[in-house]
Amino acid sequence: VWRRNFLVWRKLFVERLLTNVVEPLLTIVAFGYGLGSLLPQIEGVTYLQFLATGSIAMSVMYSAKFEALWGAFSRMHVQKTWDAILHTPLSVDDLLLGELVWAASKATFTAFCILLMIWALDISREPLSLLVLPVAMFIALVFAAMALIVNAVARSYDLLSNYFTVVVMPLVFLSGVYFPLSQLPEWLRVIAQWLPMTAAVDLVRPLALGRWPAHGLRDFVLLAAWGTACYFIALVLTRR
Repeated sequence: VWRRNFLVWRKLFVERLLTNVVEPLLTIVAFGYGLGSLLPQIEGVTYLQFLATGSIAMSVMYSAKFEALWGAFSRMHVQKTWDAILHTPLSVDDLLLGELVWAASKATFTAFCILLMIWALDISREPLSLLVLPVAMFIALVFAAMALIVNAVARSYDLLSNYFTVVVMPLVFLSGVYFPLSQLPEWLRVIAQWLPMTAAVDLVRPLALGRWPAHGLRDFVLLAAWGTACYFIALVLTRR
């Protein structure tokens, strides 16, 4: 399953590469350089560094969800690729695991592209930032598992778009990508601290800046719990 998806993706490598690079680059340039020049330092770093390192986690989440939503939905309902695969000795469980790992692999490639941009722009060139890549793979598995739940119950592309608007966008804005959580009201900050996107940002940003995460074990356990629960729910719904 993974290899089949990779071979298709490889045919459109240049177009997909532009998607992985241009959108994050525009965000970093427009907000990081533009808005960042008007803001003081945040948590001991410039706003450009704050935003760019948070954007890695955000882009990983977007990439994993896009592939496990629009990509998987197209293969399942429109192209009937899943039906063809299930005529082989592979089971639904095999198929879903392949889709999960493929979405996470593609998202990790996105993280690698953004990391190269951050190095090229001299935003951060810390050796510890190389650890972002295995962490990105782990984070992507969690968000791909969440997206596969939606894929299992969706009947049209409209639900996928609604999910992005109602669930994914609030996850981003409550995670500390664009501003520190200390700016939120107390009740909302408590909720945000239990969200998987917040844990993802708290893991990635320090590593990208050359520091160890302050609460790495807690964030890892929180993401593992979200990912495990979501994957088994997705498995049950997809079998059905």
